[in-house]
Amino acid sequence: MSSAAPIAGQPAIELEIGGMTCASCANRIERKLNKLDGVSATVNYATEKAKVTIPDGYDPALLVAEVEKTGYTAALPAPKQVTSTDDARDEADPELTSLKQRLIVSVILAVPVIAMAMIPAAQFTYWQWASLALAAPVIIWGAWPFHKAAWMNLRHGTATMDTLISMGTSAALLWSLYALFFGTAGTPGMTHPFELTVGPSDGAANIYLEVGAGVTVFILAGRYFEKRSKRQAGAALRALLELGAKEVSVLRDGIEAKISTDDLVVGDEFIVRPGEKLATDGTVVSGTSAVDASMLTGESVPVEVGPGDAVTGATVNAGGRLVVRATRIGSDTQLAQMARLVEDAQTGKAEVQRLADRISGVFVPIVILIAVIALGAWLGAGFPATAAFTAAVAVLVIACPCALGLATPTALLVGTGRGAQMGILIKGPEVLESTRQVDTVVLDKTGTVTSGKMRLVDVIPEPGVDRAQLLRFAGALEDASEHPIAQAIALGATQEVGELPAIEDFANIEGKGVQGIIEGTPVIVGRESLLADWSQRLHPDVASAKAHAEGEGKTVVAVGWDGRARGILVVADTVKPTSAEAIRGIKEIGLTPILLTGDNEAVARQIAAEVGIEEVIAEVLPKDKIDVVARYQERGRIVAMIGDGVNDAPALAQADLGLAMGTGTDVAIEASDITLVRGDLRSAVDAIRLSRKTLGTIKTNLFWAFAYNVAAIPIAALGMLNPMLAGAAMAFSSVFVVGNSLRLRRFKSIARA
Repeated sequence: MSSAAPIAGQPAIELEIGGMTCASCANRIERKLNKLDGVSATVNYATEKAKVTIPDGYDPALLVAEVEKTGYTAALPAPKQVTSTDDARDEADPELTSLKQRLIVSVILAVPVIAMAMIPAAQFTYWQWASLALAAPVIIWGAWPFHKAAWMNLRHGTATMDTLISMGTSAALLWSLYALFFGTAGTPGMTHPFELTVGPSDGAANIYLEVGAGVTVFILAGRYFEKRSKRQAGAALRALLELGAKEVSVLRDGIEAKISTDDLVVGDEFIVRPGEKLATDGTVVSGTSAVDASMLTGESVPVEVGPGDAVTGATVNAGGRLVVRATRIGSDTQLAQMARLVEDAQTGKAEVQRLADRISGVFVPIVILIAVIALGAWLGAGFPATAAFTAAVAVLVIACPCALGLATPTALLVGTGRGAQMGILIKGPEVLESTRQVDTVVLDKTGTVTSGKMRLVDVIPEPGVDRAQLLRFAGALEDASEHPIAQAIALGATQEVGELPAIEDFANIEGKGVQGIIEGTPVIVGRESLLADWSQRLHPDVASAKAHAEGEGKTVVAVGWDGRARGILVVADTVKPTSAEAIRGIKEIGLTPILLTGDNEAVARQIAAEVGIEEVIAEVLPKDKIDVVARYQERGRIVAMIGDGVNDAPALAQADLGLAMGTGTDVAIEASDITLVRGDLRSAVDAIRLSRKTLGTIKTNLFWAFAYNVAAIPIAALGMLNPMLAGAAMAFSSVFVVGNSLRLRRFKSIARA
């Protein structure tokens, strides 16, 4: 039985579940919780958490009690702080420590038992009794977690993977005790060869202590490495939580004081010196610097910031001293939101995992039935009890569904964690399935393909006019204006000619431009009509260049002084340097890119041609973007939408897959399925590639788990597989699945491929 779908508008809480040993345990807890009125639960074995949607006013203690009734533990998690204590807690994981201790002791005791059983030359006179002394602690104490879980499940009328393990190892021990004390196996000098297949023999003369001890060791090893691997798979989330600064120098009443970042409040101003991390999200009050966000976004180039610019916590000040006013703290910061998104994605389940959970829920009873049938069939056919017993034990051991339970969660853990490291936040595992069939990518232009900010792109002086002089005068005058176009010109001029001269008598001419006196010379900057008011005309060549630039949708500003026009400055929203590479990447993975914008056709066509997009839809009103996406869907297209603005949010929600640029608005990010923290369009290609790669890994894992069980159970039932080798094969299948998932950690961005 799968969990019900989450109920919109109802509060969701998260429970930390203890005592689960396999996917069957998770499935059982999930079924119990979903039987409660108004409750919708998803339990994840890999993360050991339950995500539960409850009605308003519902007491979470009832959920904890229900889980405890099933024999497991549950607790509401403590508020997660952005600190490194999680890693410290992880290191002291009592379950992992216990598994390690049991594994080490069991290996030491089991190795001589297995060696004596496999090597006839090592079978000295009383070797069988030495084997009993060594193997009994392994089968009883080493396998105690499996026996305990099996007994707990039996009391509740259920069977899990631990039931198989407990039955298999206990049967091996009990049969050996019978053969030693009541049969002929205890006779001094008794020997028996190690065989890969089972042949008819007197069961009373054979012991299977090496089976019980070997299976216990292999399963403990598999369980231990699975546990360790799950921790490694979640390393990206822990790394995110460790990025934040721990202390901050705050300014209060003009006095600098060192405090914990937990004590910061919104509105506090704090100092960030070169090399220090920003304590939280904020706005620069004073100072200019370059901020290195590579640890958070993966972007290698530091970003220049100055007064008024927004900055993000956990990024590193790579340049000068900054004073920053805190705007978001604690769980509201971008770092905390990233961690929350990653954890949410890892806690959810895709449909493929629900299928695996349903199968594992009925798998164990079926396997027990097959083992009983195999036992009866061998006995009924007249074979010795030893042959029947060995076949039944092999079936119980080989069928443990470890690999089935880990196939999906481990891949999700590693895939979403690797995405977080690359600045790709995947909101839920179902998103992975959405990427599989996407064939069309609709891209918003401004802020997605382009930078979304005006920049000075061309300077065209009149004949005989010095370019540097034109930039100095125009930049100085525009620097006094707050208009975005003016600021773009001022910035461009500063970057090219350096410090700008001072101005006097600055004045804004409504709707036309600005004027002022620079170095004793009256200067005007603005529309061509402003210069015409002063009888200043552009040279025909310059006028032609102006018309051409405007035809491409660019903004042109004219400059004049000393009674004549001196040239024009061209300002435009520029294509991001990586957009063309990203579009090539989109095409290479078999998708069709479409540019969608509210700008005029000429501007859109030029931008599209620059980055390599053939299909353009221009002059679309914000409210109509959703209709464009819906139209493509009606034609049978599976559409991904990439945008960054508030006006993109409806289209992002309508699309089969919504990707929001992390540099965009919170509304767009909320409406999307995947958030691209870096604001680099190449991240969209990486997100789709990573999602498909993760889904492919899940399918490979599930195929291996299913194929392994389907092939191995009949072989074991026919008596063709030694139980100890069955245990080794079972453990290997789990290690294979986890190892296959961990390969996702090596996923590379196209920017570095």
